[in-house]
Amino acid sequence: MIPVRVLVTGGAGFLGVHLCRRLHATGRFVYCLDDLSNSRRDRLGDLHARERFVFLEQDVREPITVEVDEIYNLACPASPVHYQREPVRTLRTNGEGALRVLELGQRVGARVLQASTSEVYGDPEVHPQPESYRGSVSCTGPRACYDEGKRAAEALFSDYARRHDVEVRIARIFNTYGPGMAFNDGRVVSNFVLQALRGEPLTLYGDGTQTRSFCYVDDLIDGLVALMTHPREREPVNLGNPTEATMRELADLVRGLTGSVSRIVAAPLPVDDPTRRRPDIRRAEELLDWRPRVSLEEGLRRTMDDFRARLTGGEAS
Repeated sequence: MIPVRVLVTGGAGFLGVHLCRRLHATGRFVYCLDDLSNSRRDRLGDLHARERFVFLEQDVREPITVEVDEIYNLACPASPVHYQREPVRTLRTNGEGALRVLELGQRVGARVLQASTSEVYGDPEVHPQPESYRGSVSCTGPRACYDEGKRAAEALFSDYARRHDVEVRIARIFNTYGPGMAFNDGRVVSNFVLQALRGEPLTLYGDGTQTRSFCYVDDLIDGLVALMTHPREREPVNLGNPTEATMRELADLVRGLTGSVSRIVAAPLPVDDPTRRRPDIRRAEELLDWRPRVSLEEGLRRTMDDFRARLTGGEAS
């Protein structure tokens, strides 16, 4: 039997590695495409030596020529530290990259999933955020390259579905964490865990009352695969954990789980940083029979174990 052939763009990133491993473990032939501008090839580990796995070092904005049945488009840095470093490239990666995978999907008849983001809701005025909410996004701020880039990608996916009958899926991913996050990721979970394990002060931006909802990576991958295999859903679907926590609560939880005595130091809140973020996941529950299963405490324990092992092994970034 010929295995299902899958392309994962951004496959050497945090989510990409987990997704490639999951797909390969289910018998699929996996093509992993990444330009390594914000990731490392060695993150894929032993996948390189396995059958049914091919790594393609390529920018997603260039024409893609592989023959596949499914495409997961994850190509774009998701950390504000990284995507704000090269904002024009970020915007182009979102738009031009989406166009390239849609062109490929149209040519080979593949189903294409867009890894969109909760950032399309901006600093929301509706809470929790349902897929019907159109967002409150600054189109001129420092986060616009990512926020508006993802919104433009969703528009392209929707137009290709309407005009060219390409089978599309759109996942709006909320904050995700877990083993394998880069130490220099710059997001709050990796920052807090790394600082606590190193005995450094925990950097708390703003007054710590802003909230996020954190989804463990295994749960998120379950959701992506379930959405890709759904027979008909073209509308965006929120994937995230609806359990909400303030940043101060997260800092206290990390300190407690690590046994750290690190103090908390305040820093200014970044421009356009959302004050509240929590997904309404009723559509995912009804359509995909999906909901997160790993608690924040358990997920943090697993993440900390991974970080400890990598620090002991001498990993620096």
